[in-house]
Amino acid sequence: MNPADVAQSALPLASSDVSLIALFLQAHWIVKTVMLGLLACSVWVWAIAIDKILLYGRTKRAMDRFEQAFWSGESIEELYRTLSTRPTQSMAACFVAAMREWKRSFESQARSFAGLQMRIEKVMNVSISREIERLERRLLVLATVGSAGPFVGLFGTVWGIMSSFQSIAASKNTSLAVVAPGIAEALFATAIGLIAAIPATIFYNKFTSEVNRQAQRLEGFADEFSAILSRQIDERA
Repeated sequence: MNPADVAQSALPLASSDVSLIALFLQAHWIVKTVMLGLLACSVWVWAIAIDKILLYGRTKRAMDRFEQAFWSGESIEELYRTLSTRPTQSMAACFVAAMREWKRSFESQARSFAGLQMRIEKVMNVSISREIERLERRLLVLATVGSAGPFVGLFGTVWGIMSSFQSIAASKNTSLAVVAPGIAEALFATAIGLIAAIPATIFYNKFTSEVNRQAQRLEGFADEFSAILSRQIDERA
């Protein structure tokens, strides 16, 4: 038998394995690089998601505890002394920043409190901005993976299909058994891209909504506390 005929007849059998591992191993090195990059992004997305879920849970509980203490009737001065001795975040940090500016103004024995209200509002706004920045950290990664992941996977698919057509042209065999594995390994890259992008998009939308809720809660407290301090300023003016 002609050796070329033997090799030709064995070609479909050699490429007939379409398991996921086999598709990866048979893929072009560029397609493999795309797949590995997308898998790494998928792991990164889930790591960020778990970290954010824990972070937002801790922040929400910290806000609940602070509001309970703030509205419990405890002296504001006593609450400030308690919180100022340890690192604070979220709503407590906003409160401490406002009280620190309040006490600095009175300890300096200023004769006029005309700009005190504005200074207090500014320091609270800065504190809120820092807290929002902390909550939004690494959300850009989720947005990037969610938007670019499918296109990166599509790039791997296009390259894989090109390589598959080149192999078909070289073997001069257009049977389905020869074509199918190459197409399957190319589409596998798009599938991995979607696996990375879909959770990233869902988590990004969920976390953005959570950040907005916590930001509104911080701004609401800042407005209420600013009104309380404004009454105190009017009484001392």
